[in-house]
Amino acid sequence: MGEQVSTAITGIRTVGVPVTDQDRAVAFYVDVLGLDKRLDAPVEQLGGRWIEVAPAGAATTIALVPAGPDAKTGVETGIRLSVGDATALHKELVERGVQVGELLLWPGVPPMFSLRDPDGNGLEIVE
Repeated sequence: MGEQVSTAITGIRTVGVPVTDQDRAVAFYVDVLGLDKRLDAPVEQLGGRWIEVAPAGAATTIALVPAGPDAKTGVETGIRLSVGDATALHKELVERGVQVGELLLWPGVPPMFSLRDPDGNGLEIVE
């Protein structure tokens, strides 16, 4: 571990989330969560398409990649999406029938809650 590489990594481009139905995933991430679809290109090697979604203006995207033996669904993604009003979004998603966790209101910590996409992949919403 001593030496660093000569070309520095400058950011995080995308985080992959495995999905079984890419169209259903796009509908959830775009129509329900309000993300923008940034890229949608056929990639034969994946057995589907390379699709990226992201909040408006965000540098990092979420790639909705086809699930497979090495990319299983139902995972805790570790992705934390930020929102201006977690309480209002929680209420709206509950009303729309989205599988959301309890709204957590801990002293000194921003309001947050978990949710699951249609494939059971876990995401967190944080104010």
